[in-house]
Amino acid sequence: MDVFAALESRSSTRGYTAQPLMREQLTALVRAGLQAPTATNRQEIHITVLDGKDPILAEIEAEKNKALDAPPAHNFYYEAPTVLILSGETDFRWTAVDAGIAVENIALAAEGLGLGSVIIGCIKNAMLGEKQACFAKALRFPAGYSFQIAIAVGRKAVQKQPHTWDEAAAVTWLCAEA
Repeated sequence: MDVFAALESRSSTRGYTAQPLMREQLTALVRAGLQAPTATNRQEIHITVLDGKDPILAEIEAEKNKALDAPPAHNFYYEAPTVLILSGETDFRWTAVDAGIAVENIALAAEGLGLGSVIIGCIKNAMLGEKQACFAKALRFPAGYSFQIAIAVGRKAVQKQPHTWDEAAAVTWLCAEA
């Protein structure tokens, strides 16, 4: 799929089939994330790939829900068959930006493969809270790394139109038009 077609067609998927992804698809997604540019070519992003049935995801969900008055009707990864959790060097000032770039690469690669994805930030407080060390160990983060962002990926069980925008409100042109 052309990159512009992927940009135009991608939207957050909040419903997946149970069919697992093939190893080739997982490898392509990981490669897309690791091919993302990083500040000073630090390459400090680490990706942990999880099966959607991994028990650690239920622990993360429970920890996320502790702070809520009423837990949502779905879990944070919408029953996707695969969840990728990106961690990065805790003390590098550009890690969060680099992880954001990497996760967008993964989302676009998923769209290019005909898969759905949803980028996940809602577990940040759980991942960096009192169980941070436990989660980092279970997810095998490298030493000195912490949670940055996650993405759920799978075959779409629901369809959603990509969002629209108001260019006049979202863009200021200060350069001469070509």
